[in-house]
Amino acid sequence: MAKWTARHEAPEPLEGPVVATVTGGTIIWFALFLVQLPFYGWFSDRGQLWWVWTCAAGGVLGLIGIWYVRGREAALKRHAEAAAAEAEAEAEAAGAAGAGAPAGPDEAAGPEDGSGRPGRTG
Repeated sequence: MAKWTARHEAPEPLEGPVVATVTGGTIIWFALFLVQLPFYGWFSDRGQLWWVWTCAAGGVLGLIGIWYVRGREAALKRHAEAAAAEAEAEAEAAGAAGAGAPAGPDEAAGPEDGSGRPGRTG
């Protein structure tokens, strides 16, 4: 089993224009189907009808793929928006807690050492 175990981390998946890629592939499958349709008899005489029906199946499966990847993109967008809203709420809560807290002796002393940072002198 050791020879099949990965020796390094898997790379991050590549993200790209997934919806456009699947849509383009679906259009190509349907275009190939339409181009082959006038030659249906020729394919039938030679026992190659599977070429025509493979293109039709590719187009139909592409429509399912478009529906799937559009839903995936929408879910990723919703997740990103929810994470951003949660991070913003946490930042506001941290800012409100820090603004209302009394200043300690270090913060009250001010930047007397000329460094621009609050701190004690002496």
